[in-house]
Amino acid sequence: MPKIKRRIIKIDEEKCNGCGFCLPACPEGALQIINGKAKLVKEGYCDGLGACLGECPQGALRIEEREADAYDTEGVIAHLQERSPELLEKHLGHLAQHAGELSGGPGRQGRCSCPSEAVLQWEGGGEGPAEGPDEKPAQAGKNYSELRQWPIQLHLVPPFAPYFQNSDLILAADCVPFAYANFHQDFLKGKAIAIGCPKLDDAGAYRQKVEQILEHADLKSITVVRMEVPCCYGLVHLVREAIDNSGKDVPLETVTIGIKGEIQERTAVSR
Repeated sequence: MPKIKRRIIKIDEEKCNGCGFCLPACPEGALQIINGKAKLVKEGYCDGLGACLGECPQGALRIEEREADAYDTEGVIAHLQERSPELLEKHLGHLAQHAGELSGGPGRQGRCSCPSEAVLQWEGGGEGPAEGPDEKPAQAGKNYSELRQWPIQLHLVPPFAPYFQNSDLILAADCVPFAYANFHQDFLKGKAIAIGCPKLDDAGAYRQKVEQILEHADLKSITVVRMEVPCCYGLVHLVREAIDNSGKDVPLETVTIGIKGEIQERTAVSR
């Protein structure tokens, strides 16, 4: 198998406690628990897309770029057929979804990044106003992104993501940032976020995800920012159920945004 420079999983054995949460998250079956630690079975089995990253509660997994065996699609299929045939359908769906990222076309050989699934966190939001004397002055009247994490869609965020730990969580309806012009500065700054639409998506799956976040992250508070339309109240309802089911005492606040962009109501919710 030829060696190429590409992205591939790296396991910190000192942090790994052998919990095994990463195993079902890997569609290739590239990880196994051996002698109480997660191990990469074979370099060619890891696609480097990082689907397993957010499932590790110890933070023992990361993606590094180094010389490694090229990703072996046929080898992965043979491996799954022999060892884990129940994962084969999941892998084939994963392969179809990310075919462009794993193809050998110009500029793509060894390119292994999945922006929708890679767990990213950075400090201080986006590019903000200049502070140092050698920096260029900020543009007058320009707003800056306060986003500090990726992903943000509730179906995609992993409950173990480090940006949820000890955070104030904003759960916003998809339409809110479009209707409320100052969303970043008034709601998002310094907070973790997840977004969703209870009318178009699976509200039950959303509730389960919020329960998982509550179970694994010591949240300081949850603020649900919803639109005034009735269907959007589903976000408030599912979060209240999730908090009740989790048994956690987490302060909950709701903010209602009008379709013309004004704050209509702000309420602390008693349970």
